[in-house]
Amino acid sequence: MGGVYSSDRMAGFFSYESSQVDWCEDNYKHSEHVVEFFNTMSSFIFFIISPIMLYLLHPYAKERNLAIHLVWVMMLFVGIFSAYFHMTLSFAGQMLDELSILWVLAVGYAIWFPRRLFPSFIKDRSTFSRLILVVTVITSVSSFVQPTVNAYILNCFGLHMLYILANEMRCCTDQKVLRLAKLSVALWILAISCWISDRFSCGFWQKLNFCYLHSIWHILIVIAVAYGSTLIAYLDANYEIPYSLPGLQYWPCDEWALGLPHIVLRGTTKTLKWSEFSC
Repeated sequence: MGGVYSSDRMAGFFSYESSQVDWCEDNYKHSEHVVEFFNTMSSFIFFIISPIMLYLLHPYAKERNLAIHLVWVMMLFVGIFSAYFHMTLSFAGQMLDELSILWVLAVGYAIWFPRRLFPSFIKDRSTFSRLILVVTVITSVSSFVQPTVNAYILNCFGLHMLYILANEMRCCTDQKVLRLAKLSVALWILAISCWISDRFSCGFWQKLNFCYLHSIWHILIVIAVAYGSTLIAYLDANYEIPYSLPGLQYWPCDEWALGLPHIVLRGTTKTLKWSEFSC
C-alpha cells in the first residue's frame, strides 16, 4: 500500500493543474495539450535572448571568469521550466520554474557580489560561493516541504543585489552607464507591474478580453535581466579587471536607442603585463 500511495503522490506531483497557481490566461483555449498557450509560447524568448547574451558577454567572461556564462545557461533552464509549467500548470513545473530563478540569482550573487563587502569571516570568493551554494541547496530542498521558503530567499537575494547596485550608482557620473541603469529599472518596473496586474487584477483584464500580461512579463523580464546583468558585469569589470578598460555598447547597433547591452574590453591581459613592465 505504501508503494501505491507513493506512486499516486508522485503522479499527482506531475499531473496537469496540480499547482495551486493559475494565471489569468484562459486554460486550454488554443490547445487541448497546453493549459496556457501564450504563457507557454512567450517562454521561448529565453531561448532567443540567452544564446545572444552568452555570445556578447564572452570576451568579458573569458577575461574575468568563464563561470559568468552560468548565469545565461541557467536562464535557458528558466525558459525550459517556465514553458513546462505553463504548459501543464503542474506542481512539479511550478517548483522547477521557481527554483531555476533562485539558482540564477544565486549564481549571479556568488559571481558578482563585491569582494570588499564580504563578511569578515570570508576571505575569498571561492569560500563565499560555497556558502551561497549551501544556502541555495538547503532552500531548494526546503521548498518541496514549504514552497514559500523559496519566495523569501528569492526576495532576499534580489533586494540585497538591488540595494548594492543602488549604492554603486550614487557615485557614477558616466551618462551611458546611468542610462543603462535607468533603462534596467524602467524595464523591471514594467515587468513587475505586468506580473502583479495579471495575478491580482485578472477580473479587470478578462472584461477587456486581454489576459496576456504574464506573457508580456516573460518578454520584459528577460530583457530587464539582460540590461541589469550587463550593468552589474560592467561595474564588476571596473573593480576586478580594471586594466581591461571596459566600456558599454549595444547590439546590433550602438547608435540605436534600444538594443542588447554588452561589455567591450579595450584592454587585455597583455595591457596589464605591459603596464606592470613599464612600472
